Amino acid sequence: MVTTSALAASADMATPTAPAANWQAPLPHGGTLASLTQWWQQFDDPLLASLVAAAQQASPDIASAGSRLAQARANGVAAGAALLPSVDASAQVLRTRADLASPIVSTGSAGLSASWEIDLFGAGRAARNAAQARADGAHADWHDARVAVAAETANSYLDLRACEAQAASEQQDAQSRATTARLSALLTSAGFESSSAQSLMEAAAASASAQADARQTQCAQSIKALAALTALDEADLRQRLQARTAVLPTPAQWQVNTVPAALLQQRPDLYSSARALEAAAADVQGSEAQRWPRISLAGSLSRAQTRFEGASLTGNLWTVGPLQVSVPLFDAGRRSANIDAARVAYEAATLTYQHQLRKAVREVEDALLRLDSGTRRQADLQRAATGFERVMQATRSRQMAGLASALDAEDARRNWLQAQRAHLDAQREQAAAWIALYRALGGGWSAETAPNASASAAPLNMNTASTGSAL
Repeated sequence: MVTTSALAASADMATPTAPAANWQAPLPHGGTLASLTQWWQQFDDPLLASLVAAAQQASPDIASAGSRLAQARANGVAAGAALLPSVDASAQVLRTRADLASPIVSTGSAGLSASWEIDLFGAGRAARNAAQARADGAHADWHDARVAVAAETANSYLDLRACEAQAASEQQDAQSRATTARLSALLTSAGFESSSAQSLMEAAAASASAQADARQTQCAQSIKALAALTALDEADLRQRLQARTAVLPTPAQWQVNTVPAALLQQRPDLYSSARALEAAAADVQGSEAQRWPRISLAGSLSRAQTRFEGASLTGNLWTVGPLQVSVPLFDAGRRSANIDAARVAYEAATLTYQHQLRKAVREVEDALLRLDSGTRRQADLQRAATGFERVMQATRSRQMAGLASALDAEDARRNWLQAQRAHLDAQREQAAAWIALYRALGGGWSAETAPNASASAAPLNMNTASTGSAL
């Protein structure tokens, strides 16, 4: 009865069941099921997957998460070991002569001593459960760090390719405006245009040239940022990037999990937050158990020998006990304060868990909205770019027939380039939305891959641990 009452205070403290999310945003491709674990291989760019792997290998955030995981697992082992008896071995040798009239006496012994604190009221089990929950959460945090680095690397690579494509288009725009300025100068010298019109064309050409130069600088900075992120040699990275310059990575048709409840199994940060809540509940249970008596048992077994004046005596020595009971009587409110602190920590962990859940739903909704909007926008911009291209080709045909001027042809060319850049922006935003959805869905991580109570105490090999599922 005492044990039951000791645990009853914290019996209602359990991880809350997450409410099923009701997606308001449309699900792409009808929301049929597919795996996210090898998602980067679905892009049409093999370099992306290798850059993600290099960034994960070099990331200090992942290394720090791995260190925290190793520490949490060690704490879990220590907390579990505290529930078992401890056994120590000892040996001693003593040679003595008490006074001048006494003979010299030599004694020696070797034996084992054991002690065990009986966890009758659950304090030790609560500490073990809390440590186990924190170890499981640290394991999920390690995966979450890998997912974050993968998404950051993919976004950096996507920005670089989009920058290169925009730079090529802006360079053509600057050349077109330079041609227009040159033709305007000829018309002005012939008296067919005002000097102000010529000045306007020259200003537009200078502005376009400056914008193209700025874009080139931005692309160079993106390469350096990607080199720092992946820890690759910049010269080697530039050589590997040359094969697909200005080509945006495009995902294959990718299907998204339509079951909102599966969000909990696909978000390592949510899993970690839930384990933190379990640990806080166990801390409350442990604090409550400290108010009850502590019972410990000790014992020893040894082999001893005594020698004096040529005689010896050998035998076994043993003890059972004492069986010790320690009852808390007065601590000036220390135990009650610890209980209050543990309960406040549990309430804070509950709020954090609920916030993480709302954040997860919001991030998925945002990514789904971006995908839905981007799909429609990209289709419209594709039609616009195609239309402007046809106008440019028709204008060139009219120019060759003498029905349009070179200025008209350059205007049509710039309109097509502008539409092309808008379409490139839409392509980049669409790919970025896929990456955001990958991040929001936990990058293919699943709670089924999280360590169970028996496996979590095993040492982690950072070179081989679950690299596939973390992607």
